[in-house]
Amino acid sequence: MKTEPIGKLISHLHRQNQKTLVKELMPYGIGSGGQHSFLKLILNHPGITQDLLTHELKFDKATTARSVKQLEESGYIERKRDPKDRRSYLLHPTDKALDFVPILQSILNELNRNLTRNLTVDEEAQLVALLQKISENPTD
Repeated sequence: MKTEPIGKLISHLHRQNQKTLVKELMPYGIGSGGQHSFLKLILNHPGITQDLLTHELKFDKATTARSVKQLEESGYIERKRDPKDRRSYLLHPTDKALDFVPILQSILNELNRNLTRNLTVDEEAQLVALLQKISENPTD
């Protein structure tokens, strides 16, 4: 039996998952480029800076800037000047974002259920543990 490369399998799963996620989030004005990841981090850390957002999510600055702009234009976040550093902005979720949390979480939960539907509970836990272990490996 020929074994597929792990990176190829992960890439395939990621692309399929992203395609479904974009389709599910489009009616809410949230597009591709990982916007949901940015929104989730801002929801979990109100007042986070754009630089820290970039660092935490491991996206490049241009992708972060685009996503922040789109989330702001869609009414999910607002930027406020950092009183400690006038060149920087603090990112805060709006009421629209807070109201959207249960919908977003439901969509993400359903995606996870679909990804793991053929696994037992133990297999799913093992998969998560193994993927976390792999993700800790430095790639640079």
